[in-house]
Amino acid sequence: MLRVLFIASAYPRHDGDVITSWLGATVAKLRDAGIHVEVLAPAFEGAPDHVVEGIRIHRFRYAPARWETLSHDNPIPWQLRERPLRFALIPGYVTACTMAATRLTANGAFDVVHAFWPLPHAIPGIVARWIHRVPLVSTFFGAELHFFATRHVMGRVAVRSIVRQSDAVTAISAFTARELLDIAPTAEPVIIPFGAALSPPTAHDERLPFAELPAHFLFVGRLVARKGVDILLAAFAKVVEESDAHLTIVGEGAERDRLEALTASLELRDRVTFTGYIPDDVLHGLIGRCDALVLPAVNDSVLGTEGLGVVLIEALSHGKPVIASDTGGIPDIVLHERTGLLVPPGDVEVLAASMRRLIDNPDLAQALGAAGRAHVEAKFSWPVIVEALGRLYESVRAKRR
Repeated sequence: MLRVLFIASAYPRHDGDVITSWLGATVAKLRDAGIHVEVLAPAFEGAPDHVVEGIRIHRFRYAPARWETLSHDNPIPWQLRERPLRFALIPGYVTACTMAATRLTANGAFDVVHAFWPLPHAIPGIVARWIHRVPLVSTFFGAELHFFATRHVMGRVAVRSIVRQSDAVTAISAFTARELLDIAPTAEPVIIPFGAALSPPTAHDERLPFAELPAHFLFVGRLVARKGVDILLAAFAKVVEESDAHLTIVGEGAERDRLEALTASLELRDRVTFTGYIPDDVLHGLIGRCDALVLPAVNDSVLGTEGLGVVLIEALSHGKPVIASDTGGIPDIVLHERTGLLVPPGDVEVLAASMRRLIDNPDLAQALGAAGRAHVEAKFSWPVIVEALGRLYESVRAKRR
């Protein structure tokens, strides 16, 4: 049996936790395929080692409990931008993670270490590789490249070193692979949309897209600047001038108060619902009842843009059409006029026109949703992802031996 140690900046703290729920789901799917996975992740406010849905989670302590908030609630790059004093936590974070990884990989306990967000999590993996000869897989998402490497020479040097000292490198999209190659031309990234694939539903969804009115649009994601929710609200204000439509916004984040104020100023309070975080079963119910999902991502100066767009795959797996920005890894999922509609990032007029187009053309909406579901099953389904990861783990283990 393959034994793999995941190193990540966040992992669900309890059953039903929405934080990196995709990672928990991936571990469960690998377990079902006969691959044993344990997880090394930072403590959150002093949390000890524990078990979540049968998975052993090793929590490393890196600061007094009240300061252990560098991960989980918001991405580390976002926190470092908003609260620069938190850079002081990084040395303790990396040191504690490295010590824990070295201890856990002693005596051949794991066949592979898989580091997510390799800046900084490949560092513990590299040390374990040096000391215990356990092979290292490093997976890049994009935001860490943009924050640490595209703007800082030392970040670029670190990425090149990580690539050289990893036994395999993966990227979650073609966009992230291109960004990585711009920094480290010798890299040979394998594109595995890790953390994005969700199983298609087994039951028929409740509503064919735009088969009945009023139209119901849905947004799901963190309420942060790079998601472009302000652009969505401005476009939706134009849509409701001509149709009786509703918009549901699912998620939490630093932008929520501002977005709710914008909703009020646009006189959309009776047309827009903010739900905050909701459990996965409730979310899937909302997706099943919506007509289309919208992800108007924009380019953020610090975090870049969408590395892939997990929620797009969720919507397409339900047979729902999607409208999304033509940026980042989104075009891996949304094939324009085939599985959805792509719009220029930040373009309110084109986004509004695309939303009205689906309202006025239910046959087109249904065709896009059906094609999107087939695309997800072929490229992003769990069997495809698990097989790719298993094959990669076996190859690095054999090469290292």
